[in-house]
Amino acid sequence: MSVPDEMLGTREIADPADMEALGRALGRALEPGDVVVLTGPLGAGKTTLTRGIGEGLGIRGPVQSPTFVIARTHPSLVGGAPLVHVDAYRLGAAVELDDLDIDVAHSVVIVEWGRGVAEYLADGWWDIEIERESGGRGVDNACGEIAPHTLDLDADAPRTVTISRRS
Repeated sequence: MSVPDEMLGTREIADPADMEALGRALGRALEPGDVVVLTGPLGAGKTTLTRGIGEGLGIRGPVQSPTFVIARTHPSLVGGAPLVHVDAYRLGAAVELDDLDIDVAHSVVIVEWGRGVAEYLADGWWDIEIERESGGRGVDNACGEIAPHTLDLDADAPRTVTISRRS
């Protein structure tokens, strides 16, 4: 597994730009066969981190949440591994991952909401927990307005990110 030891542990991330920067550093370290499980509440920054990982890998974008399509594959623009971005939230069971036919051995696989399913993809994986405060200004929707159902989220608050190895 390819993430350097110095990236393990807990850190505070001040804003989305820092989350993307962390993702770029991770993306430069990840290799084919690596599986990353992202856990955190709605609006925590899982897709923002994945966007940075994609930049670090040199993939074709844009990286968007795969919520409605379950999985998106982004090919490499630099001859490296493709990024497979999975949202496991709507999967009824971990066995449904088989239906996605993911080439784990030759890809970097990011699974949002993936706890409890990663062990079906790999013997070992990176576990990234993102925590955020709530009670702030909310999260912008696609139209650039604050979505009423997200008013308890604080999009500008720092995040706490913990990176660990699992097997």
